[in-house]
Amino acid sequence: MSGDFRFLMIGAMYENGGNTTHRFLDGHPELFVYPFESQPGTRLVDDMLSSTFPVKYRWPVFALDASPEQDYRAIIDEECKVRARTPHVSKFRDRPFDFSDDERRDVYCRYVAETGRSRANNMAAFFRATFDAWKDFNRSGRESVYVGYSPIIGVDGDKILADLPQAHVLHVVRNPWSAYADTKKRAVPLPLEGYLLGWTLNQHYALLFKALYPDRFHVVRAEDVMADPQGTLGPVCARLGLEAAGTLATPSWNGAELDEVYPWGTIRTPTPEANHATAHELSSAEQEAIRARAWQYLEPLGYAGYLEAGVADPLTV
Repeated sequence: MSGDFRFLMIGAMYENGGNTTHRFLDGHPELFVYPFESQPGTRLVDDMLSSTFPVKYRWPVFALDASPEQDYRAIIDEECKVRARTPHVSKFRDRPFDFSDDERRDVYCRYVAETGRSRANNMAAFFRATFDAWKDFNRSGRESVYVGYSPIIGVDGDKILADLPQAHVLHVVRNPWSAYADTKKRAVPLPLEGYLLGWTLNQHYALLFKALYPDRFHVVRAEDVMADPQGTLGPVCARLGLEAAGTLATPSWNGAELDEVYPWGTIRTPTPEANHATAHELSSAEQEAIRARAWQYLEPLGYAGYLEAGVADPLTV
C-alpha cells in the first residue's frame, strides 16, 4: 500500500542541478535511485501551470474509468521507455540497462490489483515495479527508500506529500545566471523572459511549501551540492532516517562513477569554479536582465552577490 511507501522526489527548474543531485544520490546503499528522469506526468494534467511546464514533468492525473494497464500506459516516463523500447535512439544507449518495459507493466498491474487504483497506489506501484524489472540494478540489499527526479515537479509538492504520507520532496535551486547560461546551450532554448518565469515560479512554490511542510519539503542549492555533496545531502538523508554514506561524494549511475554528469544534464563538471564561470558566459545586459526578473529571490536564496563573489551567501529561508 502507498501508506508504507518511502519516497523522495527531487525537483528543480531546468539546468538547476536536479540531474546532478540525482546522480550524487545514486549508489547510496539505502536508496532505490531511478535511472533517468522519472517524468511521471500524464496528458490529463490540466491546470493553470499546464501552459508553462510540460505535463510529463508533473504529478500525474489518471482517468476515473481507466484500467491499471491504461494507467501505466498513460504515465509518460519518456526517457526510460525510450531506452527500454528503442535503445538505439536513446541518449543513454551506451549505458548497460537490462530492463523490460513490458515486464514492468505486468508487475505494476499485479501491485495495483492488490492495492487498488489511486494516484498514490499507482505511483508506489510504478516505482516498485521499476526496480523489480531492472535486472542489472546494483543492489546492496539494504535499500528502503525510492528516489525519483522530475524537473519542475516541486510545483506539485503539496500533492505529492498529501498522497504519500511517508514521502519527502527535495527542491534544488541554482543561481539563475549559470542556469540560464546553460539552458542557452540547448538546441531550442527558452527565451530569457520565459526561462525566468519558470525559474521564479519554481522558487515561489519551493519557499511556500518549505514553510508549509518544514519537516518534509527540503531546499538545497546546487552550489552547495557541488562544493560539498556529502555535507549538503547527508542532512537530507538523515531526515529520512538514512546514513550519510560516502557514496554521496561522487556522482554515479547504477553505482558506476561518472567522470561528468552527462548526458543526464547540461552540467558536465559539477564544481564551484565551473559553475561561476558559466554565469559569466552571459553578456552584461543578460546578467542585469536576469537580476531584474529574479530580484525577489536573490537575497533569500543567498545569490545577491554571487556574480561578483562566486560563492553564495547563507540561506535566509
